[in-house]
Parts: sequence; structure tokens; C-alpha cells
Amino acid sequence: MNKYVERVLNELNTKYPNEVEFKQAASEILNSLVPYVEKHPELEKNKILERFVEPERLISFRVVWERDNGEVEVNRAYRVQFNSAIGPFKGGLRFHPSVNQSIIKFLGLEQTLKNSLTGLPMGGGKGGSDFDPKGKSEREIMRFCQAFITELYRHIGQFRDVPAGDIGVGAREVGYMYGQYRRICNESVGTLTGKGITFGGSLARKEATGYGLCYFTEEAMKEILNESFNNNIVVISGSGNVAIYACEKAIELGAKVVAMSDSDGYIYDENGIDLALVKEIKEINRGRIKEYINVHKNATYVEGSSGIWTIKCDIALPCATQNELDLESAKILVKNGVKAVCEGANMPSTLEAAYYLIENKVIYGPAKAANAGGVATSGLEMSQNSSRLQWSFETVDNKLKEIMINIFKNCYQIAKEYGNQYDLLKGANIAGFEKVSKAMLEQGLM
Repeated sequence: MNKYVERVLNELNTKYPNEVEFKQAASEILNSLVPYVEKHPELEKNKILERFVEPERLISFRVVWERDNGEVEVNRAYRVQFNSAIGPFKGGLRFHPSVNQSIIKFLGLEQTLKNSLTGLPMGGGKGGSDFDPKGKSEREIMRFCQAFITELYRHIGQFRDVPAGDIGVGAREVGYMYGQYRRICNESVGTLTGKGITFGGSLARKEATGYGLCYFTEEAMKEILNESFNNNIVVISGSGNVAIYACEKAIELGAKVVAMSDSDGYIYDENGIDLALVKEIKEINRGRIKEYINVHKNATYVEGSSGIWTIKCDIALPCATQNELDLESAKILVKNGVKAVCEGANMPSTLEAAYYLIENKVIYGPAKAANAGGVATSGLEMSQNSSRLQWSFETVDNKLKEIMINIFKNCYQIAKEYGNQYDLLKGANIAGFEKVSKAMLEQGLM
């Protein structure tokens, strides 16, 4: 290992011994940057790596809200404003019991590179709370969102920090937060993205991450294997927004999607997933994926979601949560002949799994590149808000496709330049970091 990179990682271990997810992300990124760092001694001289892995600021706050029965609840919340060298902080808000400082920092670090890869002028940020929307009434969710933004509003703004949605935060939650922001600040600006279409949201935003994942994967299959989704078998973990629209686009591109999951278990339908039914279960009824077999009796449901990777497939799209695909799962996928594993969730593959896939010449699309479609379209929403325009679905979708193809091409070019066309992980990290580090150097000490 490069001595400079090793020193920075050791310092992180000393300062943040319990932040496992953050250190995992930092280790993966910095280790892949070694060949670039060795070519650029000015990085060490100006302590760019130390500045790159340390957030500009981390905001931690409590959120106090009231249940329908009058009971008072207190949650912990965060906003990490990680790096603004290339533009205002941009990144989603996650409402989930697992949210802690380590996860928010890992997401913010990844977001910095992801936003850089889009080519749009956006820095990296992330936020959220350990609030769990499951089992809460509509009014309870509204009150929590209003209380959350009442604390956060003073730290965000259209030219400062523009949050969006993530796990547990969809158009409904963004709407409640934006309404409260507008009430407090008395202004209608694009301070949050993922808004409803009636008040400044962008068409194609809901579909963007899933569609973008497929655009990236399709281009990778074409360039590296001279193939496509057409006539290939696809397994998708998750059944939320990303998974549903990845499934929709994969089917549109000619694939057969045979499995999807949620946190309870997974379904397998050898005839191909009935996406309309999945949408009804998850988007309309907010139900559980096992309800699928009530309609399709020939499909099977298995408790526990990790087993989904034992299903033989050509393309695997992990779209659920971090570290869901481990080394053992990667080995099973490779044994079963998988051609591509591209990530719709944030860091869904462990480092060991990612390295194993790359070593075995499987197309591996890391999250920071493959799932950048959501934030790219959020950036397009910001542009529409600034110009007081709304573009057509086709216009946004075409711009999204162009961005995702360019992301792949940039990652692929650098991967080949550094000796392994399958190492899109290294390609993505170096491509994203190069832009951010140059901006940091050119702006001086800050």
C-alpha cells in the first residue's frame, strides 16, 4: 500500500474506531486511488486526502414530535455537508432505524464522488434520522417531517445545500418537508428535490435511479461483452422505488426479471415478475412482497432476503441496502455464470464481494457510478427550478441516459488506462476524485 494512503487510513481508524461503514467506504476509495496518488505528489503536499475524507461539517440534532395518541417522541438526526468544492452540497435524506453518524458519513463520502461523476456542478452531502416510517400514520409522518425540517432549515438552501429523498423518504415526505421549509423561510425555491410535479418537481425523477442503473448496465454489457439486457435473466433485490423502475426498464430492454425482495424475504417467478402487481403491493398498498404469491400461485416466496443471490441469472441488480451481497453470494453468482452485477443501492456489495467479481471478470458497476441517475435527475430538477421551467419526460429521460452513458465511458476509459477493463470500481473512484481534487487544489486552503 502507498505510505500516504496508509497513513490517512490509520488516522481514520484512530479518530473513528466505531464508524465501521464510513471506514469501509474510505478504505475502498483510497486504496483504489493509489495509482493516481502516486502520479500526483501535490496531493500529499496539500493534504488533499486528509481534507477529502473529513467532512466540511457534520450537523447532529434532535427531532421532537408527537404521536397521534399524544405521546412525545425524540429521534436523532444528522446532516453531513461533506464536500462543496464543485458545487452546493447535494444528497438525500434517509429515515431508517439503522441511521447513525457512520452511515451518514459513508453515504456523504460516496455522494461526493457520485455527484462528481454526473458532470453536474454538485458537491456531496447526506442526511437522515433513525425515525422509522413503518407503522406510522400519515399525520405522524407529516409531524415528524415538519419537526425535522424545523431544525434543519437554517443549514440548507438552493445555493448552499439541497437535500432529496433516500430510503424511507419519498415524494410524500419531501412534500411535507418542502411545505414546512416554504412556511418558515417564506420563499419558493429549489431547496429540496424529489418534489411533487405540481410544485417544482421533475418528470422522470421517480424512475431515474432505476432507469439510470439500466442505462449504465446496458452500455457496459454492450461495450465489454457486445451484449445487452435482451434475452438475459435478471435478479433484482429490493422492491422499493429503485428496484421497481430498474425492473420496468430491464423488461422494456428485453430482459426477463425473475426475482425481487423486501426485508422479509424474496419471491421467484420463473415466468417473469408481474411488475404491475408488485407496484400495486408496494406503491399503492404499501404491503409486503410475500403478498405476490396470493395472486401468482406458481411463484415461490422464501423467508430471508439473502438467498435471492442463489437464483441463477445473467445480470444481478442489488437495489436493497448496504452490504447485502457478501463474498459467499458473489461466489455463488460467479459459479452460476453471472455476467454483470451493477448496484442500485448504496454500497450493497461488501469489498470482498466486489473484488471477487472484478477478479473473475464479471462486469461490476459500483453504486457511485451505476446508481447516479437519481442525483443526476435531481440536478436537472435544480436547473428547471432555477429557470422556472418544466421539461418533458422525454427531455429529462434523454438527458439522464446521456449522463449515465458518459459516466460509464469515463469509468471504463480510466479502468483500461490503469490496466483492467473490468475494474470499473477503480475507474469510478479515480474519475470522480480527479475532478474534486483538482477543484480543491485550485481553490486553495479551505
